[in-house]
Amino acid sequence: MMTPAAIAELRSGWRILVACALGIAASAIALPYYSIGALTKPIALETGWSRTDIQFAIAFSSGLGALTAPVTGWLVDHFGVRRVALPGFAGVALGMMIAAMAGSTLVFYLGFALTALLGAGTNPVVWSKVVTSRFDHARGAALGLALVGTALSAILLPLLITMLIERTNWHVALAAVAMLPLVLSLPVAWLWLPSEPVRPSLAPAQPTVSIRSAVLSLRFVVLAISILSGYLAVSGVLTSLVPAFTDRGLSPARAAVIAGTVGLAMIPGRVLIGILIDRYWAPAVGCVILLIPAVACLVLVRATDSLNLTLCCLALGLAAGAELDLLAFLTARYFGRARFSKLYGLLYACLAVGSATAPAMFSRLREVSGDYTASFVSSAALFAVAGITLLLLGPYPSISGPSAKGSHSDAD
Repeated sequence: MMTPAAIAELRSGWRILVACALGIAASAIALPYYSIGALTKPIALETGWSRTDIQFAIAFSSGLGALTAPVTGWLVDHFGVRRVALPGFAGVALGMMIAAMAGSTLVFYLGFALTALLGAGTNPVVWSKVVTSRFDHARGAALGLALVGTALSAILLPLLITMLIERTNWHVALAAVAMLPLVLSLPVAWLWLPSEPVRPSLAPAQPTVSIRSAVLSLRFVVLAISILSGYLAVSGVLTSLVPAFTDRGLSPARAAVIAGTVGLAMIPGRVLIGILIDRYWAPAVGCVILLIPAVACLVLVRATDSLNLTLCCLALGLAAGAELDLLAFLTARYFGRARFSKLYGLLYACLAVGSATAPAMFSRLREVSGDYTASFVSSAALFAVAGITLLLLGPYPSISGPSAKGSHSDAD
């Protein structure tokens, strides 16, 4: 159970959590990523583009997101969350709208690239900064609740896109997706996000470690390897689900519904993970959680019936996005909050590289091998590496001083 102090933090900060959840749901990382799977086959059928060509668009959105993440961290520290996020939503909408109007792969890629560049103010660096600065006793649970926005995208986007394509075409479907940041996230962010640069809610001893020494430390390297492996696995398997299921004979609508259960399971999964890492050693929790999708991926190699496919998706959903929650929590726990935005931005770049390269890589594997077996086996191995590597982080650093006892204060 959560402590009274943790419950009080969540009650007082619920508006910020809602704004963060809706913000990441319509962010430059979530909208392209959770849209591309349902769009792949319809676009390929209409245009003749290969699946690899279509999913390569993620390399532009997530890849450029890797380059912008450290800059976004600096902007948040100096200008505040709201001033960075609001123009970011407009940028996401513009980029996705250009992709929706594309008649060539060049324009399609340009739209995804602009989504990342102009929408950089919506990436997880922003939302994690708000939560880690505002919450201390319930930091893990708050991160889980805030980042549950990705679950909303995972559930709703495949269904929305499939429904609109059946009635119109993929251009209209993607244009509808492009409007979500403006009608869903921007108004709430305007009302409930802090306008000034956010500062830690408590005043414990802050870390004195420099950016250079942190980046050169073993812990930073371990986190980077785990994040890269985890997101290669996540991005590879989740963007493959809808096309893989339709290849096995399911209708597009049925495939979208089953794949959407990933997002359904992400909601309780993220909250549970957040509560667990508040109470127990987070690397061990992360290791166990990341081994669950490893097993699910191996089952997906042979599963064809709806029940087994759904169970695998639920298992994936329990852990999908765990690396994002863990990254924010572990960055604050091992390196402190004074330099959180910059260090998180650098580590997030590893996540974005995995997210950028995996969809096209796994789609290419499918084209070479003829099915998704190699893709699912590769994801299983990468999930295992991501989980086991976390155990090398070692115990939390200790803090001397009166504020350290009984709290999640930042470590030196």
